[in-house]
Amino acid sequence: MIQRVIVAGGGTGGHLFPGIAVVDELRRRHPGLEVLYVGTTRGIESRVIPQMNEKLKTLDVSPFKGTTLLGRLQSLAKLPSAWGHAIAILRQHRPDVVLGVGGYASGPMLMAARSLRIPCALLEQNAHVGLTNRILSKLVGRAYVSFEETRATFGDAARVVGNPVRRSFVDAAKLALTDPEGFDSTTQRILVMGGSQGARTLNRVVPEAIAKLGVRTGSIEVVHQTGAAMKDEVEAHYRALGVNAHVVPFIDDVARAYTNASLVVCRAGASTLAELCAVGRASILIPYPHAADDHQTKNAKSLEASGAALTFADQSVDSDTLAQAMSRLFEDPSKRRAMSEAARRRGRPDAAASIVDDLELWLDDARASSASAPRTSEPDASEVNTVDIVDDDSKAAPFLHIEQALRASEVEATSPFGRVDFQSGRRMRMTHSVPPLRVIPFDPIRVTQTRPS
Repeated sequence: MIQRVIVAGGGTGGHLFPGIAVVDELRRRHPGLEVLYVGTTRGIESRVIPQMNEKLKTLDVSPFKGTTLLGRLQSLAKLPSAWGHAIAILRQHRPDVVLGVGGYASGPMLMAARSLRIPCALLEQNAHVGLTNRILSKLVGRAYVSFEETRATFGDAARVVGNPVRRSFVDAAKLALTDPEGFDSTTQRILVMGGSQGARTLNRVVPEAIAKLGVRTGSIEVVHQTGAAMKDEVEAHYRALGVNAHVVPFIDDVARAYTNASLVVCRAGASTLAELCAVGRASILIPYPHAADDHQTKNAKSLEASGAALTFADQSVDSDTLAQAMSRLFEDPSKRRAMSEAARRRGRPDAAASIVDDLELWLDDARASSASAPRTSEPDASEVNTVDIVDDDSKAAPFLHIEQALRASEVEATSPFGRVDFQSGRRMRMTHSVPPLRVIPFDPIRVTQTRPS
């Protein structure tokens, strides 16, 4: 039975919310489950997790991609201390499993867990595997992926289960079966979703496109989530165009909004598409062009290839093109119905349950194998060199095991991020290496003793 779990990563809702969905399913089965989230102060988790009255610890890490050379060097410089902090968190909370959800905070946690032989699993929500998950791909025992295209990256650890969605979408998926295309009302509804922060292109182009539908707008209801910053501007834009639209900064019950929609116009984040497919709704996708590795375009193209969506590039879409696409879909209910059915075939509202089923079986097997394996003795203390590491405040830190002691003023150690040379108390360089490894590096540090006396 899983009693303690750490969920590592976040940054965006697309990373965090699938992890929350898995935790919800675990808690449904094990009400006494202890959960700790580990992320960063900059990510969405720093706001969402405290509001949920859940425990959160943060690591001082920053993104490596999409920044300057100096920014990359600064990101690398933070990794050894993040590794040490991750080790301390793991030893304090002793999780049965660490679940990585993507985002740069998940890297140090899963690497540290692997070095302590704690079982590791991860979620890959997108059709393109992100940098952190590519690095972690060979270190995890399970990788739960949403797209068949990403299976090969994770080899035998991969399980294609879909992207976990919140419980409200599981219920919405059941409700949608009674009204498969949102046809329950004589008024057709367009739902425009740009994410919690809105989307400038959607806020600008969609109102103009809907206005160009002409007299057909009399039978079309519009619900448009703008994000807080652009609510007044978009509302005024609709008014000037003569379109009666319900404009809101946020939609609390997103599952119900999808269920009531006949057509959804939105970005192509992995969680958005998982929710669309769980409910089964036809969509027009305009991927965010600056997403890492352009993963939203890859997500959208995968859904379009299955017949569930139409895709337009953010840089080139205009109101005429969008109006024509909307018009064709509203004039051809059979086309919209076919797209909805294709989306529903891609939907996995049971993804969280499938993940927990497999996770529990895998951990049970791992425990059984561990119990039956012959025990190996610990290395003799005389064979292990130690150094006394203290920080800049001269507070003694725990003794650390070192792979190899060199001269009286130099120690060579290995971290999950590479080989680290400490000379006269300063970290000199870092080169790639592969865990599991044995050292907990701290930064900044200085060496006060390099050989056993």
